[in-house]
Amino acid sequence: MIILAIETSCDETSVAIIEGKGGLKNPSFEILSNIVLSQVKIHKKWGGVVPSLAKREHQANLIPIFKKALIKSELLKPTTVVGSQNRQPLSVLAILNREPELLEQFLKFIPTIKIPKIDVIAVTVGPGLEPALWVGVNFAKALATVWNKPIVAVNHMEGHIVAVLLQNGGISNFQFPISKKNQNSKSKNKNKIQFPAIALLVSGGHTELVLIKKWGDYKIVGQTRDDAAGECFDKTARMLELPYPGGPQIAKQAENFKKYPLTFRMGGWTRREMEREAFNIKLPRPMIDSKDYDFSFSGLKTAVLYMLRDMKERHVNIGDFTPMICNEIQQAIVDVLISKTIRATKEFGAKSIILGGGVAANKELRAQMKKDVKDKLSSAVLYLPPQKLTTDNAAMIAAAGYLRVIKRKTAVTNWQSLKLKAQGNLEL
Repeated sequence: MIILAIETSCDETSVAIIEGKGGLKNPSFEILSNIVLSQVKIHKKWGGVVPSLAKREHQANLIPIFKKALIKSELLKPTTVVGSQNRQPLSVLAILNREPELLEQFLKFIPTIKIPKIDVIAVTVGPGLEPALWVGVNFAKALATVWNKPIVAVNHMEGHIVAVLLQNGGISNFQFPISKKNQNSKSKNKNKIQFPAIALLVSGGHTELVLIKKWGDYKIVGQTRDDAAGECFDKTARMLELPYPGGPQIAKQAENFKKYPLTFRMGGWTRREMEREAFNIKLPRPMIDSKDYDFSFSGLKTAVLYMLRDMKERHVNIGDFTPMICNEIQQAIVDVLISKTIRATKEFGAKSIILGGGVAANKELRAQMKKDVKDKLSSAVLYLPPQKLTTDNAAMIAAAGYLRVIKRKTAVTNWQSLKLKAQGNLEL
């Protein structure tokens, strides 16, 4: 099955085309194309994503990215009859009337190409920024109308879960690595996600623990009560006057500190000297011992705020301590995430652990999660997505769309797609 997917939930504009096989029992995928355009440079000066700017950029960039995806997957074929696809122009005008720039590009480009050999269109309908989501949803609806293709609505968080299935066409586990010899064997059971599974989803807007009984059967067993982990990274980085996005900046500073823990000099201080002073940085691990699986990172953010205020009152040069502070911020977040995941895995008898979301790219989280799963769990297997597919992308939306189509046996028809709506607060 060939799936065309569209992702515009936040500040990445992405179009992907993948081929899915194996059904629900043994799903595997080949990525034919996965084009992603980030808007980080545009939103950087604002210190965060501005919904109106994100919407504008999606409108301007969807058609060029869509064209690149078709070219890379070798599905772009010019038509000899101009306008032959424009079967329902009035419907297209109505669908895209709030995206005038996208409508103009759509009418100029779509009638000039043959309908590509795809089976279904998948699109992110939520959660996310509604102004941004609507651009992708309306684009998908317009394509479905003109091409007479079925369409499937995809939850963005489900996309982050199934991103692990996009590892080299299948999946790769990190507790029991498969040898080259076994990779060539006919048996693939050792490389198959077993259920029940626990997914830890960590991003700028979400921190969730999800119990998965089977593909498509999800139950949130824990979630953040306030700030998400990625949001905490960004806000504390801003306090430290580090560039946006904050997560990678904090990770970079922390990595430098860990590389040179005793000799890394900051304003003439070594770590040993700092530890003898009153600035032995220690931050709280919010809710790490709570009996539930919820998270709360606003307290960590507040603790950093008070600590920095105290340091300023004592006329301390905060810049001298930034790497040490970043290391402690990162470790506090990682400790909470891993602790709750390990406990949930034990309680629910999970056989697999899946890590997903933008924060899943964090090297320390990945490394420490591998170690703790190996040391503290006897049978659960950890699955990590490729780092390049942890951030928002359409390939993961296509994979989730494939599973949904297989589960339902069919996607909605193109005329039903007109009922699709963007849902900013959509839950799994």
